[in-house]
Amino acid sequence: MARLAQTPGLTDVQQSILETVRDFADKEIIPHAQRLEHADEYPTDILDGMREMGLFGLTIDEEHGGLGESLLTYALVVEQLSRGWMSISGIVNTHFIVAYLISQHGSAEQKDRLLPKMATGEVRGAFSMSEPETGSDVSAIKSRAVRDGDQYVLNGQKMWLTNGAYSSVVATLVKTDTGAESVYGNMSTFLLEKEPGFGETAPGLTIPGKIEKMGYKGVETTEMVLDGVTVPDSAILGGADQVGRGFYQMMDGIEVGRVNVAARACGISIRAFELAVSYAQQRKTFGQPLAKHQAIAFKLAEMGTKIEAAHALMVNAARLKDAGQRNDVEAGMAKLLASEYCAEVVQEAFRIHGGYGYSKEYEIERLMREAPFLLIGEGTSEIQKTIISRGLLKEYKL
Repeated sequence: MARLAQTPGLTDVQQSILETVRDFADKEIIPHAQRLEHADEYPTDILDGMREMGLFGLTIDEEHGGLGESLLTYALVVEQLSRGWMSISGIVNTHFIVAYLISQHGSAEQKDRLLPKMATGEVRGAFSMSEPETGSDVSAIKSRAVRDGDQYVLNGQKMWLTNGAYSSVVATLVKTDTGAESVYGNMSTFLLEKEPGFGETAPGLTIPGKIEKMGYKGVETTEMVLDGVTVPDSAILGGADQVGRGFYQMMDGIEVGRVNVAARACGISIRAFELAVSYAQQRKTFGQPLAKHQAIAFKLAEMGTKIEAAHALMVNAARLKDAGQRNDVEAGMAKLLASEYCAEVVQEAFRIHGGYGYSKEYEIERLMREAPFLLIGEGTSEIQKTIISRGLLKEYKL
């Protein structure tokens, strides 16, 4: 077992799950990631293996057919999957967030109907807040749900849906006129159910096509167009009496998502370090391995230290959430540090590879295109700093 990114205090069950996932990543993900990523091919065989292991139900309670594991277990699993290929972790991330939202805020009917199928991977989840003209400023969303008797009619355009095509349920934040004074009290989350695929996948709901990206390939990222989508008020997350609670529900899910992004960043950093430390011991310059040169040895030391720091913050944020405590500041810190350090660690690994790092034959080339996504996913570094500073100023208010 490698020395870096170890987590003290894990149960035997957690250790067993992580060993299984790490072995799966080594044997079933890493050997195929380069080919699949360059072809932008959906990793069907890998996902079938994950379904067999029960990973889609990792955090869903046993009552609804899942494994009932903690956010910490989930984060450590994501770390290992990302070490194999970040796109794999992306496929399960939004699924986990939607399962979490339903588990924490859903009605009894929503839980009983959706969670068992989500646990097996038969139903997959997607998460939708962003819009074409709205990124970090959630209050500016324009998509709207208008009440029509005991139904709602939804119109608008959503953006950046991971799993947008292959999902069957999309947790979607839209404006609703509830009469609240705050704009945040006039938002609701709807569970929009659809058929997997592209085109019109439910009456009025269209997934136009796949957005082409510089990295994060294999998993589809899409838009979603809502044109007169009519749903009963029971489609509101938690039921009709939860109208106007959508923003707060989604922010709860985003805290889980930020821990996930931190875990992804740790996984990519670990893989970049593995590639760099291996290459540095095999490649010789001036008559000795690269690792014998102090300049390279110091790079490896800094990379390892950054991985340890990021991993520790990620674990702390997950454990706070598992304990039922607010972790917005800690999740923001973990996401900020892990994503920034990931970009730095990957770039140093790239430099250690020299000219070979620019070749598509080498894995580090792929990591160089994947790492930047983590700087913006689930909120930019600047948004994390805003969240962190506001939280600290509340705690240290004079």
